[in-house]
Amino acid sequence: MPRKKISPEDPKPKMPERRSKRVRNVPIRTSSKKASAVLIESDFEGSSSESELRESKKRQKKSLSNRDNRSTTKDFEDPDDEDDDESKPPREIIIPLPKARLAGEIQYQDERIHPNTMLFLADLKKNNNREWLRFHEEDFRQSQKDFASYIERLSELVIEKDETIPELPVKDVIFRIYRDIRFSNDKTPYKTHFAAAWSRTGRKGSYAAYYLHVQPGGQNFIGGGLWQPQASSLERLRDDIDRRPHRLKRALMTEGMRRDFFHGLKDEKSVVTAFAKMNAQNALKTKPRDYDANHKDIELLKLRNFTISKKIDDSEITSADSLQRITTYLASIVPFITYLNSVVMPDRNDVDSSDDDEEGANNDED
Repeated sequence: MPRKKISPEDPKPKMPERRSKRVRNVPIRTSSKKASAVLIESDFEGSSSESELRESKKRQKKSLSNRDNRSTTKDFEDPDDEDDDESKPPREIIIPLPKARLAGEIQYQDERIHPNTMLFLADLKKNNNREWLRFHEEDFRQSQKDFASYIERLSELVIEKDETIPELPVKDVIFRIYRDIRFSNDKTPYKTHFAAAWSRTGRKGSYAAYYLHVQPGGQNFIGGGLWQPQASSLERLRDDIDRRPHRLKRALMTEGMRRDFFHGLKDEKSVVTAFAKMNAQNALKTKPRDYDANHKDIELLKLRNFTISKKIDDSEITSADSLQRITTYLASIVPFITYLNSVVMPDRNDVDSSDDDEEGANNDED
């Protein structure tokens, strides 16, 4: 039986409407090709009868229906479409700042530095940036308060040991933690230690000062003296060493100085050598101008710093008797500080030992 051909005038089977996914903010790409779901005339060429044509149409409709069911709008809907609505204002996520470390078994006391303060400084060294410090502001404030209360108590004891030290607000004694990075290649914004200095004008000025440096990892130290004094002060010190060297040596040879800062050395030459070595970092390589290279105290004359220091373990800083230990070290420095101030900033009330000869001065020492 001859096959019936489809006339061009015969209507094409209708395609079921498909619902497409609603996509926001995504450009629509178009194609010149017709979708595969669209029926074309060649699909029906070669049909042997109307029944075959009907069967073919049924199969095609069923195929389209199944595909349409698998591709419903529900399947394509983004569950976050409502949240992505541009008409809504942006959401703010608030993350609470962490609280300060708990004190633990050791309570905060004025007589010691709390271990949490040392932990904070150690953490700051690893995370020396403004974002981290803002996030850990509670720890920072707590550590600052702990150090300030310790220094306030220590200041009272320093004043007892050296009457020339005035009673000043603690802010005039403690150094700021913020670094001056204007002329430095190191742009880290914070110091990784706490420090304080006591002089007749607080932490600043031209007077010799007592100094405490708290930095975890065995970098703590106690000391004092004149660090990089002004040219006029340095000239006075060299002149005094040239004419009356026994005055400085006498201050270095006190029992407390030898015990706490010179490892118990007994002879003067060893103490002077140890003192010169302690200040060798910034010393002159050759003799200072107007002095003989063969001067008997040339090593002292080369110095540009006149300081002493002693390293302190972390355990000493955080121990229950920390305040007592530090006070003992500072008391040993008093004769040295007194000598330096009598030279660079002489006071009419200072005892002038210029008439003492070197031999007589040395005989007074044990």
